[in-house]
Amino acid sequence: MENRVIAPAAGEETMIAQAVNGDLAAFNQLVLIYQNLAYSVAYRTLQDDAAAADAVQDSFIKAFRAIADFQGGSFKSWIIRIVANTCYDVLRSRRRKLTDSLDDLSEDESYASYLVDPTANPHLDAERMELSALLERSIHALPPDQRLVLTLCDVHGYAYEEIAEMIGAPIGTVKSRINRARAKVRDYLLQHPELLPSAFRP
Repeated sequence: MENRVIAPAAGEETMIAQAVNGDLAAFNQLVLIYQNLAYSVAYRTLQDDAAAADAVQDSFIKAFRAIADFQGGSFKSWIIRIVANTCYDVLRSRRRKLTDSLDDLSEDESYASYLVDPTANPHLDAERMELSALLERSIHALPPDQRLVLTLCDVHGYAYEEIAEMIGAPIGTVKSRINRARAKVRDYLLQHPELLPSAFRP
């Protein structure tokens, strides 16, 4: 029997309804819609390519197994909550501290590529890469729960209400975590002005 392909015009609600009824093709279409967001959240929480990819794969497997119990509402929030919980399970299994030492931060500037404007001139591009790498090091030092909400808010642009639904936390908790994360990033940058590109130094 041929695998049925969902027409692109089919709405997300239709795909969700079909997936809830066990339609794997419909669920795979939902995976295509949300896989990039899921990976971004997993990578910034775990700070590791392979671990993030594994967490996303595990999350979608869990989601498909649990899709029949989906009670409606935002599918995006539902799937991202599964991704976040899977990442926290990975971190617990590693038995790592929630906060990494600043001395152990990665120097890989490729982590910051999403902040780089490819149309900039070489000089500005180099300075922005330096600043992006510095920002990434400061973000890397945050506890995973703060990295997660900062990623959802400042990288993907979600509102506090959406983030609260995604991670299953009160909106006050979300605001508090974001404020603490931003303060820590700001403090890190202020404590290392010599690492800032000249155009960004106070």
